[in-house]
Amino acid sequence: MKLSNSMSDWIKERVHKANKRGIIVGLSGGIDSAVTAVLSKRALGDNVLGLILPCESHPRDEELALKVARKFNIRVKKTDLTDAYKKLCCTFSGAKRVVKANLKPRLRMMTLYYLANSLNYLVAGTGNKSELMIGYFTKYGDGGCDILPLGGLLKTEVRKLAQELRIPAEIIQRAPTAGLWEGQTDEGEIGLSYKELDNCLQALEKGKIPKLKSKLVAKIKSMIKNSKHKRDKIPVFKKK
Repeated sequence: MKLSNSMSDWIKERVHKANKRGIIVGLSGGIDSAVTAVLSKRALGDNVLGLILPCESHPRDEELALKVARKFNIRVKKTDLTDAYKKLCCTFSGAKRVVKANLKPRLRMMTLYYLANSLNYLVAGTGNKSELMIGYFTKYGDGGCDILPLGGLLKTEVRKLAQELRIPAEIIQRAPTAGLWEGQTDEGEIGLSYKELDNCLQALEKGKIPKLKSKLVAKIKSMIKNSKHKRDKIPVFKKK
């Protein structure tokens, strides 16, 4: 069985077990959201909603999100969060750029859950294994979801899957970005390419020495260690 078929079956099973009606996913114009939406569409047909959530976003994001929706016949809804974001930024003045930027994925996830609760749907996250392992996601933002279909796939594996699913080439080839600020790219923030990152992560998992400069390997190990709290369950005090 193809990987895509297994993943769609898994999505369908998770929705059924949760006694929900469908899936809602944020469509950002990026490869991860496109693959997640298409796999969900294959699993659940019309019971999938793609939510476009511009927040001071580049117009190209919406163009590509709509291109995916049209090609794969995915229902879409748009909610512009720009004004809400600006008001929050005025309220929380003086914060660093990255702190303010993290409001964007949290506003988006809040909106996704509002609609998911209204429709009795699950929220499908779009994070991949590469990002999860180094903590490259916003806690209770894009990291807050019900299921993570791509959570077991490295970014380089997601790209191969996107080709199999016939995701538009311009989305596959586009530089990954969370759209947190003008010119922001994922690889720029991480400090190395996804290919380098994935090669390192695979080597570390197998107990081998990664073929990278020692400084980069140390950086990745540090990211894994320092982001552990993002992947762990919330600590709960236990009364003796």
